[in-house]
Amino acid sequence: MEKYNLIIVEDDAELASLTQSFFQQFEFNCTVISEGQTAVQQIIAEQPDLVLLDLMLPDIDGMQVFQQIKPAYTGKVAMLTARGDTIDQVLGLEFGADDYISKPIEPRLLLAKCRALLRREVNAEVTKEQGISFNDITINKHKREVKKRDRVLEFAAPEYDLLLLLVEHSGEVITRDTIFKTLWGIDYDGQNRQVDIYISSIRSKLESDPNQPSIIKTVRSKGYLFTG
Repeated sequence: MEKYNLIIVEDDAELASLTQSFFQQFEFNCTVISEGQTAVQQIIAEQPDLVLLDLMLPDIDGMQVFQQIKPAYTGKVAMLTARGDTIDQVLGLEFGADDYISKPIEPRLLLAKCRALLRREVNAEVTKEQGISFNDITINKHKREVKKRDRVLEFAAPEYDLLLLLVEHSGEVITRDTIFKTLWGIDYDGQNRQVDIYISSIRSKLESDPNQPSIIKTVRSKGYLFTG
């Protein structure tokens, strides 16, 4: 089996070691880095397939690491933090992170999320369908690109995947459980607000008035409905 190269940027030595040991049982070669500036240099030099990037680091924080590597790094980045602030999650996605994961997280769930991120890259390479259009918005499935009036919008990978799922099931109510199972291969636990955060971010980019959405509607106690 082909191995993925993973860099774990985490200053909690015990947690980093446990994560490294767990992932190395599967299809991952893992390197642990405890300082942000060292991580910047090594990520750019090695170009790993995936980076697990903790936000709380002893020198520069994870957001600064991400901003420094973004122009020169082509792989995936999942931000990890123990913070519970929704604003941090939205900022991470707005900066262009591929996912934002709150700690603590069960190792098998973290593994599933990492595998899902890496599968998206493979799926992007084999997709040949070109476009879906609604209102003044166009989705290019081959490029995984969303445009509004010919302006390319910045979408994190999970935001794009969620939007595409809703668009391809236009007129259907998509439950949170369906979203979790389809995109991440796990059951919705009834408490995780990750989907709500993604929806809020998508609306901020697509809707004329995100507070009164007309493209993606919330169906109370059920899920979300794309109306186009």
